[in-house]
Amino acid sequence: MTLKSKLLLAATAVASLSACAMAREAAQPVIEQVATFDGAMPTGVTVAPNGRIFINFPQWGDNAPFTVAELVDGKAVPYPDAATNRPDPADPARHFISVQSVVADGADRLWVLDTAAPNFSQPQAGGAKLVAIDLTTNRVVKTIVLPPSVVLPTTYLNDVRLDLRQGDQGVAFITDSSNAGIGGIIVVDIASGRAVRRLSGHASTNPEPGFTPTVDGEVLMNRPAGGPATPFAVASDAIGLSADGSLLYYGPLSGRTMYAVPTAMLRDPSVSEEKLGRAVRSMGRKGASDGIAEDDRGRVFAGDYENNAIRVFDRGNWSTLVRDPRLSWPDTLSIGADGYLYFTANQLHRQPGFHGGRDLRRKP
Repeated sequence: MTLKSKLLLAATAVASLSACAMAREAAQPVIEQVATFDGAMPTGVTVAPNGRIFINFPQWGDNAPFTVAELVDGKAVPYPDAATNRPDPADPARHFISVQSVVADGADRLWVLDTAAPNFSQPQAGGAKLVAIDLTTNRVVKTIVLPPSVVLPTTYLNDVRLDLRQGDQGVAFITDSSNAGIGGIIVVDIASGRAVRRLSGHASTNPEPGFTPTVDGEVLMNRPAGGPATPFAVASDAIGLSADGSLLYYGPLSGRTMYAVPTAMLRDPSVSEEKLGRAVRSMGRKGASDGIAEDDRGRVFAGDYENNAIRVFDRGNWSTLVRDPRLSWPDTLSIGADGYLYFTANQLHRQPGFHGGRDLRRKP
């Protein structure tokens, strides 16, 4: 998917959805707040070509009343409706369970990635899926239930990118950001629904060995109430697509490197895992990211949650675009047709599971 963008870039404020603009002559981006949240924390955000903004709230213990929403007059409203957002164990394919990512495409659809794994549990049978909603009718028009061959018991579906130029209806690329097993890339043919798992357990999709993140001046570790501390080890997470669709960019949440692999090889089942692994190359140290976004000029934007920053990859080099204390864990990024870079800042690292059961998030 190619996005039109001006030389206007963006950032956010604490626990809010925001955009920032940088005029051509300006030295620093200007942070603009778009919305704030006093309840459950959001992760994903996407901006449709006509400017509609959608967000999602995974079920991580905040008891979110709905898991997909549209921002309407600054308020989160369940989307496409409240009924679809109510889990139904008897019909998991037609109801959202715990959505981790939403992405609008150039064909006026919203794609919803449902992990079916609330609180990082084993995915519910028949519930892990990719759902397309027509933004004209606000109705579900396609549901692809992902099979056990690609959704392992340890899988946590994280983010998705779409290339509508490939195949009859396009191809979707999904990251598995397992925190208890192996990472990987899931490739889905949209027309047939066929899905394959690639680079499963490869060094580029697994947590970076020895990775020790520091956020808010403290080493980030899993620190459950009454339990021992364990390393923060999360697999492939952020994902992006080059402007011409030839490369898929990705990297583990527990790591600072961005990798690239040719999409033609990912899509080709005749390419062995060994050959595919040899084709992976490093694109440099971007910082530790929970989300990346790409534009039609070939630039890649990445969150840097250790440094409250957004970084940009341009002409082969990484640089810091903006750094601000309000960028408290920049999560998913999305570039709008208005030339703004939108993203969530959700204080993810302040959740109770990292602080012995104490919730250190400050709302909104």
